[in-house]
Amino acid sequence: MRRIELQEYRESEPLRLTVAERDTLKRALPSLTVQAVEGDSDLYILRPEAVIGAFELEDLSVVVHPKLDISRVIYLASYAMGTYKPKEQRFDFTSEPTLVEALALALTAAARRAFARGLLHGYRTEQDALRTVRGRIDMAEQLRRRFDLLVPVEVTYDEFTDDILANRLVKAAAELLGRGHLEDSRSRDGLRWMSATLANVTSVRFSPQDVPEVMFDRLNEHYREVVSLSRLILRHQALELERGETRASGFLINMNEVFQGFVTRALRESLGASERTLCSDASLARRAITLDERDRIDLKPDFTWWEGRRCVFVGDAKYKRVWYERVPNADLYQILAYAIALDLPGGLLVYAKGEADAVEHEVRHTGKRLEIFALDLAGSIENLHTTINHLAQRVYLLRAEALSIARTA
Repeated sequence: MRRIELQEYRESEPLRLTVAERDTLKRALPSLTVQAVEGDSDLYILRPEAVIGAFELEDLSVVVHPKLDISRVIYLASYAMGTYKPKEQRFDFTSEPTLVEALALALTAAARRAFARGLLHGYRTEQDALRTVRGRIDMAEQLRRRFDLLVPVEVTYDEFTDDILANRLVKAAAELLGRGHLEDSRSRDGLRWMSATLANVTSVRFSPQDVPEVMFDRLNEHYREVVSLSRLILRHQALELERGETRASGFLINMNEVFQGFVTRALRESLGASERTLCSDASLARRAITLDERDRIDLKPDFTWWEGRRCVFVGDAKYKRVWYERVPNADLYQILAYAIALDLPGGLLVYAKGEADAVEHEVRHTGKRLEIFALDLAGSIENLHTTINHLAQRVYLLRAEALSIARTA
């Protein structure tokens, strides 16, 4: 299999692609820039943006490496989901691993810890037609299907089994990673071990938009890490694409979404704010924000702080590459529009450090202040959360300023 390795936000060397490969890659990675090389009909320069992972189509394997360390990517993505607080893992690879290989090792390690007590079992309700009574007779089904027959008997019973949702999620994640091209033998061996251990568990394919949650208690708490990692993997699987004879599938993580989710959740924890108080853009359905009087121009900031029905803070998280020494005007216009629409004294833009420096802009004739905050994702976990606490202080002060202005108005 031919393999193409790309780096997040970096241009590749000229690469030869068929028209089908080029079009399928573009469909799978809409943010991918594909630039034709002058004078050659099948030579292209590729530049991926904030989507990383691995992607396969026919005999072509495409890997997009992150600009961050892979262990940090897994940490941020897991934290953003909010189901558990992961411990950052370091992976000892002889060469640069892919995200899929690192996830396979992380999933295997979590599974070994979870399965150390044996596979988790639980009760699952079954309906069956038996020659003897087990559980309780389903009279409605018996009359509908059998009418005047005595056997078989339609029954409903609870079976104690390891074929439960938690194990199905773990098996589905292992099978998803196993369908990719893995060069690291430890990753392959780990996934094979998981497959053998979960041999009696039903294989289920979950849609990335509909990965069910598992409720945890003292009996299954030891499964939290492996189930959370499995849900992370399943939620970021790429939908399979088919066009003519070309078929493509893969595992992709959108770092824009990860960065926004991490910043929002970390701020909530630092500020002690609930999801209803510090809202993400996904939870704004009942709080529509528009710029114009006729409510035709919708706005959807990444995070907002609400006191009852009044918004007292607005901010946006920007992981994307900034090519200039200053923040792009479009981002500043965007946060200014939020501040005007919500009648706030200003707004906050949060960038990954290295993409923008901390700065403050006073907008003429409006008195509104646009603040830029840089968050270092590459340092230690302790430093990262210390910086989050500093960010939370800025958010709190902007909120307090908005409340003070509202009281004196």
